[in-house]
Amino acid sequence: MSGTTGGESRAARTQDPCKAREVLGIVGDKWSLLIVRNLSQGPRRFSELKRAVDGISQRMLTVTLRGLERDGILTRTVRNVMPPHVSYELTPMGRTLREATAPLLEWSLAHLTHIDAARATYDARPDTPAA
Repeated sequence: MSGTTGGESRAARTQDPCKAREVLGIVGDKWSLLIVRNLSQGPRRFSELKRAVDGISQRMLTVTLRGLERDGILTRTVRNVMPPHVSYELTPMGRTLREATAPLLEWSLAHLTHIDAARATYDARPDTPAA
């Protein structure tokens, strides 16, 4: 007997579903996947990430990087030079997250104009409720 039912492992069945939601909330937030995408090209400094992730504030970048480091998605390396050189890099687990989410990010980029057009059409309808 393989210990699976319907393709689901025994370990997966006994995991707390609230924990899975917690992890999905962390890695699926507005900024995390964009940071992971940028780090897939190699280690980056804070200032490089700030320039690359359009619209993110310095505080939100700091908070998101700390959360991703805490969860084992990336590592933070400090080199004691003047000024200190801090860089961020994906861990092996972070690289698997990038592989898993790359199609979603690519789909998002490919459909941005279609989504904008659909929103404009929806918002222009006379029966559209106010937000």
